[in-house]
Amino acid sequence: MVHFANLTQLLMSILSSYICIMLLSSYSKDLVEAGCDEAGRGCLAGPVVAAAVILPKNYEHPLLNDSKQLSESKRIIVRKDIEREAISYAVTFIDNHELARVNIAKASSLAMNRSVDKLKTAPELLLIDGNRYKPHNDIAFECIIKGDGKYLSIAASSVLAKTYRDEYMKSIALKYPAYQWEKNKGYPTVAHREAIKRIGTCVYHRRSFKQLPDQMELFNGENVVANESS
Repeated sequence: MVHFANLTQLLMSILSSYICIMLLSSYSKDLVEAGCDEAGRGCLAGPVVAAAVILPKNYEHPLLNDSKQLSESKRIIVRKDIEREAISYAVTFIDNHELARVNIAKASSLAMNRSVDKLKTAPELLLIDGNRYKPHNDIAFECIIKGDGKYLSIAASSVLAKTYRDEYMKSIALKYPAYQWEKNKGYPTVAHREAIKRIGTCVYHRRSFKQLPDQMELFNGENVVANESS
């Protein structure tokens, strides 16, 4: 007899595969398209990371989907395939210090633009996840709400941005284990907020980031933990 939890997991896996099959390989008929997405907008610490990916026309992948719909192990598998099979891809980090000089919306566009500039093949159309984007050149673009669940190239960029950022957050978690970044990746979990209240912030926290209404209250009156390795 199949255990209920195992049956649920099986059904979710089948559903995820079905959704993945429904993702579109391209927006246009003939243009070279680059999917663009970012990770880390809503975090209290760490960088914003954006990726741009150009996939072959009529590309297919049995697992590729919005990174949020994939388990960590599947994201790693998909990332390796993307890096091997993409026509071109690039990833850009905007650290918390640069974020202090620009707002989060500008930082996301800036990271995407830098990734596009790094592509070895020049795209003719950018597919941007979400509804906001500030271009810096004359490349045509389309903003697509929840695009990472609609187009393979955007899904691919979401996977790269997510996995690259997660790896980075795990690496700096070794310096500051109290914040549990290896688990929360810098997002405002209860454990992360409690650590800030208890020991203060560190050099990786976004001290000027105001997207979350109570974040600045966490910083006010708190000590800043020095970076021992700097």
